[in-house]
Amino acid sequence: MQRIALYGGTFDPVHAGHMAVARRLLDLFALDRVLFIPAHVAPHKRRTAVTPGLHRYAMLALATQDEERFHLSTVELDAPERPFTIDTLQRLRQEAEAATRFFFVMGADSWEEITSWREWERLLTLTDHIVVARPGYELGAAHVTAAIRDRIVDARGARMNGFTRPGGDEEGTKIYFTDAVQMNISSTQIRAAVRNGQMASVISELPPPVAGYIEKYGLYKERHEKQISRTRTDATH
Repeated sequence: MQRIALYGGTFDPVHAGHMAVARRLLDLFALDRVLFIPAHVAPHKRRTAVTPGLHRYAMLALATQDEERFHLSTVELDAPERPFTIDTLQRLRQEAEAATRFFFVMGADSWEEITSWREWERLLTLTDHIVVARPGYELGAAHVTAAIRDRIVDARGARMNGFTRPGGDEEGTKIYFTDAVQMNISSTQIRAAVRNGQMASVISELPPPVAGYIEKYGLYKERHEKQISRTRTDATH
């Protein structure tokens, strides 16, 4: 059975925290690979300026080029008219071999907002889910139904030799809470630092090829932010 993590997000830009989470989950959940899925424009970010998908995909490609178990998917970039996670998971599930077990990765902030996602209850049954704790966010379950709470497995504090890895599909889909990586790195803060001429203060939070790409193409500078803001305004309908 193939065990694949689906790691979606805007990745604007991909940073060291994203990479650390992917590497840790490979081991903790005995994954065969991690599939990064950059969003075209996440539905909840349509009112904000998002760097064009080509740049975000290129940065992901650079960040993952030396990791043989890291792969990229353009499933959302290629279908901007179908931006919802429920659509993506259904397509990947339909296209995958029967003996594939997917684990959808989300951050604590997304978990807090899960009830605002399209068809969120059905979405949480399509695959296993891994909710990654983040400093400053409390992982709770009061906002979801009792049926969903019953499927939560609290793996916080677990390490390689202390966590019984999830077994076969006969268990049914689960929602795993993990605090395996505690890094408080924010793409928003990185963009702000670059915009304010403080690239040096965040360069350690970026994979070196990604930092080079940002500097080469002048991403997140004031001119760049204005340009993509105009693009988003023109494209909104």
